[in-house]
Amino acid sequence: IKAPVAGIAMGMIADDGQFVTLTDILGAEDALGDMDFKVAGTSEFVTAIQLDMKVSGMPADVLAGALQQAKEARLQILDVMLAALPAPRDEVSSKAPRIITIQIPVDKIGEVIGPKGKKINEIIAMTGADINIEDDGTVFIGSREAEGTDEAARMIEEIANPRPVLVGETYEGIVVKTTTFGAFVNLVPGRDGLVHISKLGRGKRLSTVEEAVKEGDRLTVLVEDVDPQGKISLKPVGPEWEVPEGTQVEPAGERRDRGGDRGRDRGPRGDRGDRHGRRFRDGGGARQDG
Repeated sequence: IKAPVAGIAMGMIADDGQFVTLTDILGAEDALGDMDFKVAGTSEFVTAIQLDMKVSGMPADVLAGALQQAKEARLQILDVMLAALPAPRDEVSSKAPRIITIQIPVDKIGEVIGPKGKKINEIIAMTGADINIEDDGTVFIGSREAEGTDEAARMIEEIANPRPVLVGETYEGIVVKTTTFGAFVNLVPGRDGLVHISKLGRGKRLSTVEEAVKEGDRLTVLVEDVDPQGKISLKPVGPEWEVPEGTQVEPAGERRDRGGDRGRDRGPRGDRGDRHGRRFRDGGGARQDG
C-alpha cells in the first residue's frame, strides 16, 4: 500500500437552526441524531465517504466543519496505527489468508481440471485451497494459509508447464502401473517412463514385476533414453538396486533370446504402447468434455 488508511464516523444534532457535530458516534447517537457521516482516508486525502441525513439540509460551513473534525480524528488514529506498525511488512504472515493469480495455457485447462474434475479436486483436497479457473487460463487460488496457496499453485504449474524429462536426470517417481514387461513410473505430471522387468531383478530373472515393485511404490530412477516418440526408458538407482557381489547374473545369450521373442511379438507390444498413449489422449478428451 502507498499509505495507511483510517476512518471515522461523524454525527450531528440539529435543533431549531443550531447544529452540533459529534465525532466517533455510537449506535445510539446514530439512531437519535440527524446525520451519519463516515469519512476514510490517508493523512493527506479522503479516499471514501458516506453520508446519511435525517434533515432536509445543512449549511455548507457545518459540513466543512464536520470534514475538518473527521480529519483531526483520522490523524489521531493514524498516529496510533503507525506507532504499532511504521511500515508494511516485507512479507505477509504465513498464517494470513491469501489469494494469488497465475496464468496457464488455455489448452492445458482440461488437463488441470482432469476427467470429471478429478485432478483439480485432488489438488483442493490435498492443499485446502479454493481454486477458480477462468476460460482465458487465469487461475485464482485462495487459502487460509500461504502454504496451501503456494502448494496448490506449484501443483497446477507442474501440470500446465511440466519441466522436460532429460536423459541422465534422476527422479523420485511413483509406480503407477505394472505389466508383464515392466513398471511405469510417473516422473512429472503427465509423463511416465518404463522400467523394464529385466532391470528390476538385481541380476536375477523375475517371474512377475510385482516381485520387485507394486503400484504406489516410490522409486528413484535414472532416465536412460527418450526416443523420438517421447517414450522414456528408466532404470532404478540406489543401493537397494545394486547387484550383490557374487550374484550369478543371467547369461547374456538368454537375454538375447528373450529379447528376440519380444521382437517377433513387436506388433502386440506396439498395441500395448499405443493403448498407453491413448490413455492420455482419452483422458484429455474427457477433461475437455468436463
